Amino acid sequence: QVQLLESGPGLVKPSQTLSLTCTVSGASVATAGVFWSWIRQAPGKGLEWMGYIPLSGNTYYSPSLKSRTTISRDTSKNLITLRLSSVTPEDTAVYYCAQSTYGGVDSWGQGTQVTVSS
Repeated sequence: QVQLLESGPGLVKPSQTLSLTCTVSGASVATAGVFWSWIRQAPGKGLEWMGYIPLSGNTYYSPSLKSRTTISRDTSKNLITLRLSSVTPEDTAVYYCAQSTYGGVDSWGQGTQVTVSS
């Protein structure tokens, strides 16, 4: 069974860079046919897909977030990271990492709340 655990600071100041880590157990982040995604949900809004990284290491981002988002992986530690630069209060959300295949999302992390405030 795949388990995903997000971690990172719960409070970030405006204009700073948000950095989150998703520690994966039960599967390798270098598995063919698996996509590791970051998804967020702002208060009162729906889920927003931010981007993903597949086996190839190429990254794919939401057009609206592409200029500020970096997703990477560390295969030695089996984790996925998210960096979101120049944050504003509009980036306040619960951030999730997720494991997906071509059939859709198979596993979700529990999510981590991030608040952007001075």
